[in-house]
Amino acid sequence: MSTPEFWKELEAGHRRPFVIAEVAQAHDGSLGIAHSFIDAVAETGADAIKFQTHFAAEESTAREPWRVPFSYEDPTRYGYWKRMEFTPEQWKGLADHCADKGLVFLSSPFSFAAVDLLDSLGMPAFKVASGEIENYPLLDRISACNRPVLLSSGLSDWKIFDAAVERVRSRGASVATFQCTTAYPTQPEQVGLNILGEMKDRYGCPVGLSDHSGTIYPSLAAATLGASLLEVHVTFDRQMFGPDGPASITLPELATMVEGVDAIYRMRTNPADKDRPLVDLPTLSRTFGKSVVARKELAAGTVLEESHLALKKPGDGCPPADYYRMIGHKTTRAFEADEALSWEGLSQNESQ
Repeated sequence: MSTPEFWKELEAGHRRPFVIAEVAQAHDGSLGIAHSFIDAVAETGADAIKFQTHFAAEESTAREPWRVPFSYEDPTRYGYWKRMEFTPEQWKGLADHCADKGLVFLSSPFSFAAVDLLDSLGMPAFKVASGEIENYPLLDRISACNRPVLLSSGLSDWKIFDAAVERVRSRGASVATFQCTTAYPTQPEQVGLNILGEMKDRYGCPVGLSDHSGTIYPSLAAATLGASLLEVHVTFDRQMFGPDGPASITLPELATMVEGVDAIYRMRTNPADKDRPLVDLPTLSRTFGKSVVARKELAAGTVLEESHLALKKPGDGCPPADYYRMIGHKTTRAFEADEALSWEGLSQNESQ
């Protein structure tokens, strides 16, 4: 498969950060709600929407413990994953809907069956969840799809993460890495923005932040630091049923984040030069600056003292820098009060 266009732009640094809206299980097993998220995310200006593709029988057992025992209707975690399943035809419908809305369709696989399904749908990149980073058989299956692989580091130290990056690269796949903290919600002191630069130096690939803070601030900060990708969990309302509400941002917040990320990118890629101003300084100086004016009526022949001078707008006359230089000069004509003084109306020799 050819390299996705967005990936070419990311590697070349020719686009603003790629914003991924992570739905995860916020649809609570409802296909209709999943489609509603696609419509809503498309309105925010985000680049991609990401789901998680679960097939309970392929990835879980009845012995799997709850991370957070939140469910009123699922007696086991296995049962919850079962309720989160969509059929291959339904997944195709979601992918097609994303294409219609101009969104990149992404989903994290948690089994071989999920990888094969997403591969068959032509998904342009694979996101590997933190918990699968040492699942080498799964990484190998994903790498064989010959798509970019987005690796999340939430459950990894450097040794573990280095091995995962090398594993994927050794099989010919391109890589992007995400700083991620597996805490829900992540507190500001847990975000680890410094890791972005360390990852960039360590791996020389597009680097992003996968954030679970439930706010837009870490993503904006990461954009300022040059992150190439930003992933945030989204929800219609933080009070919606499910485990991820407190770690998610709302759709209006996502729209604000995208607007901020775009502005930050434009600021970062348009450096200013004080010797080549970005604005019309002469015009603005006339508007905001001041001129040396006569504080009162001055007769011709007046030897200027500081008491004769004032600094007032507009700045269309001699600038304040001339204020002290004019003292001691003699007027060669009369000046009205508040009239801008000019060197043409002053003698060229200082009075002694």
